[in-house]
Formats: sequence, structure tokens, C-alpha cells
Amino acid sequence: MSRKKIWEKKKNFSKEKRTVKKKNLKSLKKMGILREGIFIGNSRGFGFVETGEDEEDIFIPADDTGTALHGDRVQVLVGRDEKQGRRREGTVVKILERGTKEIVGTFQREADYGFVLCDNQKFSKDVYISPKNSKGIRDGEKVVAEITDYGSSRRKPEGRITEKLGNLHSPGADILAIVKSYQIPSEFPERVLNQAMRVPDHVQEADRSGREDLTGLMTVTIDGEDAKDLDDAVSLTKENGIYHLGVHIADVSNYVQGGSALDKEALKRGTSVYLADRVIPMLPERLSNGICSLNQGVDRLTLSCLMDIDEKGNVTDHRIVESVICVDRRMSYSQVRRILEDGETETSREYREFVPMFFLMKELSGILRSHRHNRGSIDFDFPESKITLNGAGRAIDVQPYESNAATEIIEDFMLLANETVAREYCRGEYPFVYRTHENPDPEKVEGLLSLLRHQGVKVQKSGEEITSKEIQEILEKIQGLPNEGMISRMTLRTMKQAKYTTECSGHFGLAARYYCHFTSPIRRYPDLQIHRIIRDNLRGRLQREGRTEHYREILEEVARQSSVCERRAQEAERESDKMKKAEYMSYHLGEEFDGIISGVAGYGFYVELDNTVEGLVHISSLRDDYYSYDQENMELRGELTKKVYYLGQRVRVRTSDADPLKRTVEFTLAEGEGSDTDAEENRNQTDRQ
Repeated sequence: MSRKKIWEKKKNFSKEKRTVKKKNLKSLKKMGILREGIFIGNSRGFGFVETGEDEEDIFIPADDTGTALHGDRVQVLVGRDEKQGRRREGTVVKILERGTKEIVGTFQREADYGFVLCDNQKFSKDVYISPKNSKGIRDGEKVVAEITDYGSSRRKPEGRITEKLGNLHSPGADILAIVKSYQIPSEFPERVLNQAMRVPDHVQEADRSGREDLTGLMTVTIDGEDAKDLDDAVSLTKENGIYHLGVHIADVSNYVQGGSALDKEALKRGTSVYLADRVIPMLPERLSNGICSLNQGVDRLTLSCLMDIDEKGNVTDHRIVESVICVDRRMSYSQVRRILEDGETETSREYREFVPMFFLMKELSGILRSHRHNRGSIDFDFPESKITLNGAGRAIDVQPYESNAATEIIEDFMLLANETVAREYCRGEYPFVYRTHENPDPEKVEGLLSLLRHQGVKVQKSGEEITSKEIQEILEKIQGLPNEGMISRMTLRTMKQAKYTTECSGHFGLAARYYCHFTSPIRRYPDLQIHRIIRDNLRGRLQREGRTEHYREILEEVARQSSVCERRAQEAERESDKMKKAEYMSYHLGEEFDGIISGVAGYGFYVELDNTVEGLVHISSLRDDYYSYDQENMELRGELTKKVYYLGQRVRVRTSDADPLKRTVEFTLAEGEGSDTDAEENRNQTDRQ
């Protein structure tokens, strides 16, 4: 576009802005010129506005953001001259609500004043701190700053320091900054702690009334070695071809009463948050690690889902009961794995009386997994990251955390209990909180299918909604291929995000008609909430005491708040991992690693190492040729050398930079690395396999 046309476009757009006040805003809104939404910032100054109307985000150029900051609710004037296929552009004309009152960042001193550089990369503007508001603050300290003035297009925002988090290099200060940045409550109010202290540390005789005594069942917990909040235990026997599975869940609702200070704080938190160096629990430790934890050798109150399962994996009968159990053994995943996979060992000899039950559990787990697979459940098998820290909180190792037979047993049993409980309460039309996962957007699916075809994966689906069974078949086709991980991730990104709702609309990913979260009331609020409903139903209080209407009034907000808190926790956990991975790689600058190309863009390609760390090879570092981006095939092609860099390609890279503050890792290709093979041959190989 010529300079003249650009100038004319800006002039016309500015004219539109000036006339906004003169026109009726409601009529402009109806015409589609005005939109409202949430401003999503970018470190380079521009941004996007999410309108929440199932339409594409609106692009906001850097010069048209006004004083909008990430998270603000804004009103946007959308240009009317957009061409088909081009992203809509707009300008912020009004701030409707500020989404951010304070930021977390690093203080940078300049003479007697300073600036706070926000940790969140979506905030492109530093916050000015005046001399009177920066006394005693040292250069490089992590701080919390309240925004007192949002500035203008020519002037930076201003603020004042409200909290010092410690030096940038102080142990734990980096993670604490993430906690503060996401406004995750980390300290329990005194009233909540006092209420927790009044909870007994052992089961009271009065609480046993009306409960089934299941202390005679052989019962175990199976968790990670470091777990302290044990909220699920399992038992299993088999008679005449029928498996009798018991999933016993800590009855937290007996100790956390609805509407109490403990309950309100739990709802505020929504979930426990698991960061690289700490756990921020939903409930005080006295409950989460004490009376509510299913510790070995002590009686505990539980809600038990007792299921009869045939040899095809069908639940033929079930009961949900209030119970008392006593866990016989606290087992770890690694101990059970050794028993199941390593034959006669010291571990199997130590737990010899439990060994037959563990093998029976493995047998049933396989049946249940096959049953889910046959109905179309999608299994994304991505290794999680295990990050090891030293005493100073520094990352000293990063490795993939692989699942095994023991983790699969617990996953399969918990999934079945969640489905069974949801089925009963959905069919009974009780007020309830469900875990739902909607079908993917058809347009995103079509984009995925197009990519798969270019990657050489033969798919027939087109022009209609896809089923979970069909996605499962796609994932099976790519098993063992070099680009398996990449395609799996691309497939996952087409899925919608699961959430909590009061409607029983099913779970697409699990191919389940009924699903809820029942099994973790210590660390998830929806589980705690539905435990109350279940107990009220079992004791006949739902109708008799008018509890049904009470739940119908509060559950919409419970579901909404729980979904919001879950997303907040996931983002904080992801940022924590990215920071520690970048920190780990900063100790390995110049070293070489093997990896696989996990993403390709016009500015370079991403490489995921075997240890799960991902970094960028910028196109500017590819100096042997001029590379152009083939968006359709997601490849970078050299014009002279004909080298091709494509998704799924294995490469060897060298760490060139790692910045924990920005959570970024950068690579360059190792000397002599590169592909002379045309990507078409790669696709042919995919076809043959």
C-alpha cells in the first residue's frame, strides 16, 4: 500500500473516531461499527480485542490502543473497509472497565526515580515510579505496584510500590512474583485458620452415625512420592466374573460447611495450585494433610462409589454411600510400577499380601481403557515435565514425566467413578455441577484436516462435525511417525476448553455422555460442592429442607468461578514451568541437544528437546540461504539450497540464549545441521507407513 493510501486510510479512520461522540452509540453498535470486549496486549505494543461473540478477534495497531492495558474491557470502533480474508482492525475509543489495578515486575532504577518492568509480557508499557514512591527500592528488586494513573498515548502509566518481594535472585522470589501476578491467594485469613483449628484431628463417634463401615476392606492409596493430600483410595475384588471396585473419596464436606469462612475461602481459590517450588492449597494444611487426607492406618470419613463391573468394562450395578474406611497401605506410583513390571523384587516381597490385588487392578484397568477406546475416547499421551530444583530454588534438571501402569490404574478408576456419579445425578435431574467438553468448532476442524492432508495423513472427513472416534482414528494413524507429537498437539489445539457447568451436556474428549469431578474435593471446589449435594440427597435433605432451590440458585456462580480459577491456576503453572525451563537452559548455553521441530512460522521454527524444553530457532540465524515460509505446508524452504524445515523433523540445536524473566529459550542449528531432503519425500514416507 502506498504512503498516500495509508495516510488517507488513517485520515478517514480518525474522522470516524471524531464522529463517534456525535452519533448514537446504540445505533452504531447495531450497525456493527462498535464492539465491546477484552483487550489482549502484546509486548510489541499492538493488541487484540476478544468480543466473545464467536467471531475473530479485532486487531488493534499500536497507535490505536489508547491507554488500554491487557485485561481492560474496552469499546472499539471497527473499520468498515476490511477486505474479505483480512483480519478486522479497530481502535480503542473508550475504556469501560480497568482489568488491572496492580502489576508485578522488576524495579529498574534511574537516578532518584524508576520504572517497573512488568513480568507479564502482554503489558507493553513500563510503569513510572516517582522519587517519593521509590524510596528504599533497590534496582533489580521484584515488586508489586499499584497503578495510580493509566497515562495517555504520550505518557507512561504511573504507580506506587505496595509490596517488595525480594531481590530478583532471592530463592523463591521469581515464583512468588508469578503468584502475585495472577492474584492467587497464598495466605489464609486468620478467621479461616481459626476455623480450621477447631476441626478435630480424628474421626468423632457422632460422625460415624449412618455410615457404612468399610474398614474391613483391603484398601490402598496410590499417589506420587511427595503427595501429602491423599483424597482417593481404592479397593478391588473379583467374584464370578464380576469386579467389585470401590473408589473411596475423602468426605471434606463433613468438615467444611457450606457458607462458612472455610467454604468461602475455598470457593475464592477454586483449586489448589501446583507450581515448580510450592503448592498453594485450596484448604488449610490442617485439613488437606490431616483429617481430610486418607492417611495410612487411621479411620477416615469418605464417600464411596461401589461399582460392579463385568468383563467387558460395563458397570452393571453401583451404590454411592457415606462410609468410614481405614487405608491399609500408602503406596507410591513407583512402588506399584515395580510390583507390576519388575517381577520378584524387594518391593513385591514387602507388599506380598497386596500383590494379587495390584495385578487384578492392572487387569481391570486394561479392560476399562479398552472400553473407553472402543466408544471413541481420545487419549492425548503427552509427557509432563518433571523439574528438579536445588535448595536455592534453581532448576538443575528437566525430564519428561512418563505415565506407567500405576498411574493408568488410578486414572481409569477415577474416570469411571466420575462417570458413574454423573450418570446417577443427571438421570435423577438433581441440581449438580458437571465437567463438560463441547464439540470442536467445525472451521477449526477443517483447518486441522487440511494440515493433516498436507502432512501426508490420509483423512476422509470434510464439511461436517467430527466425532471423537474419528479424531481417535487420526491419532492412531500417526503413531510412531516423526511428526506424531506435533500433529497430536495441533489436534489438541482444535479442541475447546473443558469447563464446569450446571448442564449435563457430556464430554467430547472422553466420549462420555455423563461426566463430573467427584474424586478430588481436597484440591477442587466443584468436587467439594457436589459432595454436599450427594450427602444431602442420601440423607433425604434435598426435598425435605428445600435444599434443591438453594443449590439451583448458587451452582451457576460456583461453576463459573471454578472455571475461572482453574484457568488462572493452569496459566500460573504453565508460566512457572516455562520460567524454570528457561532458567535450566541458561546454565547450558552453547551446549547441543537433539530435538524435533514442533512449530513453524514466518519468523522461524520451534524445536522441542527430548527433555520437553521448547525454544525458537529464529529465521535470522539461518544464514546459509534465504528462507520463505510456506504457510499451507507449514515449512521453511531455502531458495538456493532447497533445504526444508518442516514439522516433525529431527534436528540438532545449540542453546544460544535463555531468559527466565521472559520465559524464552533460543536455539541455533548445530554446525552442519539441516535437511537437504525435500519435505515431499517425508510425506511420501508418511503415506507408506
